[in-house]
Amino acid sequence: MTDAPTMNDVARDAGVSLKTVSRFVNGETNINAAMAARIAEAIKALGYRRNLAAASIRPGGTSKTLGLIIGDLANPYYSGLTQAIEGYARDRGYLVISASSDESGAQHDRLVDRLMEQRTDALIVVPPRDPGRDWSSMPSPTPPLVFLDRPLDFVGADVILSDNSGGARSAVAELIRNGARRVAFIGDALSIYTMRERYAGYLLALHDAGLEVDDDIVATNAHSREQAASAVDGLMLSSRIDAVFAANNRASVGALLAFREHGRLPLIGFDDFEAAYFTTPAVSVVSQDISQMGRLAAEIVLNRLSGSSTEATTHIVPTTLELRGSELP
Repeated sequence: MTDAPTMNDVARDAGVSLKTVSRFVNGETNINAAMAARIAEAIKALGYRRNLAAASIRPGGTSKTLGLIIGDLANPYYSGLTQAIEGYARDRGYLVISASSDESGAQHDRLVDRLMEQRTDALIVVPPRDPGRDWSSMPSPTPPLVFLDRPLDFVGADVILSDNSGGARSAVAELIRNGARRVAFIGDALSIYTMRERYAGYLLALHDAGLEVDDDIVATNAHSREQAASAVDGLMLSSRIDAVFAANNRASVGALLAFREHGRLPLIGFDDFEAAYFTTPAVSVVSQDISQMGRLAAEIVLNRLSGSSTEATTHIVPTTLELRGSELP
């Protein structure tokens, strides 16, 4: 196995200085055209590739990579966020290395350590449901950091959230406006920040309408669509509900599965999903601007890498209530 070609090899073959090759591979354009052509030809002939890992350990060096930790690779919500982040970063010459914590604090911690060992230039992190280590215990220096979708209290980190409470409040209020009085809440564990906020919005809508809270029609153990379907199935068999607020896309799918057995109820879900359009009427949803959230996360960390020293901020991205008819009795 031969050694990989180096910039010294390129400089020798092109007949230019090492500094000129370095400027060329780092994208500088104020290089003599003839020299640039010889360098490009030598790079092609030798098969030279930049060693960004080595470059990143030099003072002021960069790996041109961003680390992204999401909650669950199987959830379309996170694939949408990842796509938006990758698109923005790619246009600016950065590669995104993404991985899933599977909502495990221990796995999250391992991923953070690995990405920092890989010397990624910045981190975008969805904090897991099960808490990981205290970020304040991380050894310095900490790279530019954005918490996405869920907040953590860490000085210097920006936070990007959706208006989870406001979106849920508007959805439940719409169901009530159309005549529902016993609206089921179907969602995941309230240990997840987004679930707590959506449940808070649910409670506010009931309070606004003067309706009592009935814990018997609240399900907070629906991590999968099957668990959501089972929860809705049980509530429909007992005739205790007249509408469903599904607090995430999996809960919406679970509700639709239950409706196949027992008939349709008014439904609004939180988060859009492709199958929402496959029913008649299509499923009404609280839509998050996933593209804006992802672009904003990437934009913030890249601005930090470019020297921005503005105070870390929490950004709340508005949601939109998309009414398609499923909210009607």
